[in-house]
Amino acid sequence: MIEKDSIEQLKAHLDILEVLGNYIELKKAGVNYSACCPFHNEKTPSFMVSPIKGIYHCYGCGVGGDAIKFVMEYEKLSFYEAVEKIAALVGFTLTYSKGERKKDSQFLEEITKFYQRKLGDAVEVKEYIAKRGITQESVERFRLGFCGNGFESVHFADSLNARNEAIELGVLGQDENRVYSRFFDRLMFPICSSSGKVIGFGGRSMGDNGAKYLNSPQSKVFNKSKLLYAYHLAKESIYRQKKIIITEGYIDVIMLHQAGFQNVVATLGTALTKEHLPLLAKGDPQILMSYDGDNAGISSAFKAAKLLALAGKEGGVVIFPDGADPADMIVANRLSEVKNLFEKPIPFIEFVLLHTIKQYDLGNPLQKEKALKECMEFLHSLSPLLQEEYRVFLARYLRVPEHIVRIKKQKNVPIEHKSSKDLTELILVKSIVEHPEYLEFALEYLEKEFFKTCYSEYCLLLENKFDDALLNGIKIDPKIKTLEFAEFKMLVGNKIIVEYEAKIQALSRDVQLNFTEKSKQIKKYRDFIIQIKKGEIH
Repeated sequence: MIEKDSIEQLKAHLDILEVLGNYIELKKAGVNYSACCPFHNEKTPSFMVSPIKGIYHCYGCGVGGDAIKFVMEYEKLSFYEAVEKIAALVGFTLTYSKGERKKDSQFLEEITKFYQRKLGDAVEVKEYIAKRGITQESVERFRLGFCGNGFESVHFADSLNARNEAIELGVLGQDENRVYSRFFDRLMFPICSSSGKVIGFGGRSMGDNGAKYLNSPQSKVFNKSKLLYAYHLAKESIYRQKKIIITEGYIDVIMLHQAGFQNVVATLGTALTKEHLPLLAKGDPQILMSYDGDNAGISSAFKAAKLLALAGKEGGVVIFPDGADPADMIVANRLSEVKNLFEKPIPFIEFVLLHTIKQYDLGNPLQKEKALKECMEFLHSLSPLLQEEYRVFLARYLRVPEHIVRIKKQKNVPIEHKSSKDLTELILVKSIVEHPEYLEFALEYLEKEFFKTCYSEYCLLLENKFDDALLNGIKIDPKIKTLEFAEFKMLVGNKIIVEYEAKIQALSRDVQLNFTEKSKQIKKYRDFIIQIKKGEIH
């Protein structure tokens, strides 16, 4: 069992944006961050995250909580499973009962060191590294290694009594007859989490043994569709420069870092996907897709540009000339050309339109019509403003009159009205949430029936359920003030006056109540109102 103090230390250590940012794409919204809720379908973001309070709340479906609650709900984990998942994510070591620390898995770290040692003896692999222009400093910084004979990895795992773990993490494979090394005879590129912990590998074949590049398979810690190579080394520069450069390969990343581009990462042998967007949203950087100039690179750039354009991302595409890749150009001392290319990316929308047009013979009217239709389908997926901006651009490149390129009229979308809450009640509730010591005063003067629109919220406070999801929306909302105690007392007094005056009016209209009893109650309420106005409640 995880010790309670350890969980509290983890909570104090957490940045909710870092945790949730691994699952959803967060955008700045005043002092908070917003997103489309991952727990129900919506087009307009109503999911809010408060980095100051460390909580989230969806105004659409009502879910809310802290980072642990989010991971529990998103991944369908128990409380303790979510705590362990987050601890692994942020590099926090939990303390378990009996005063012992649960031993974190160190296998991937240990075999990384093993591969590094093996590289020292691999003469031909070191020659290949030198030929590609990679310096010894980069070898050490990126922790390059070598996986030699397959049995060596198996023996190393056995020496740590970690064969099953090595299979589970994809370092070793297993079939009906044997256990074997998945990365036999490969130059090894450790792949790390954002916090720098090794969670998998990429391996480049040094011989004729299957695919040129091989990545770790999906595991409990490795998902290549959510990861970017070297992000842990590049993130500081990405945040500082507000720009991220994404390449196709490991060596491209290493060579560009050597050349001074410290904000470079790579996808892991897969196309850019929607699952990458949360990671790319961190720091809200401009995104440059830096792909090889061959057909495969241009095709990948087109798909990525379309995805990023639809996601409303700023940036563009950089295609290297004559089928070259960034690493080739750095080795060929063409650094100035690389810099110029990075300074003049083709905007995503423009790149998508140009690439689409190039697929058709514009000298053929039928082909031109097909090109227009495909381009318009893409444009109609964008906002009316962007459609208007690129309408002229498209007409010019297709060599057609502008009126042919028609903007799709946006349908009137009905505005969703949220349930109205009385502002006074919201302020009272939020003030008590932020200052639990106010509750004793509230108990003395505020009856549950006084809360017409926040009745459930006030009842939760009376039950000391301050962390209930229903209260999260009020906690996060920056438009709802939190009062100092003197202001709180004054607002409580005003609330009582309003409620007692309403009671007096109701009593006056009640024809069934005995006149003497009615007069007695009305007098009681009026006396108390006078007392409040004199400031005699405390």
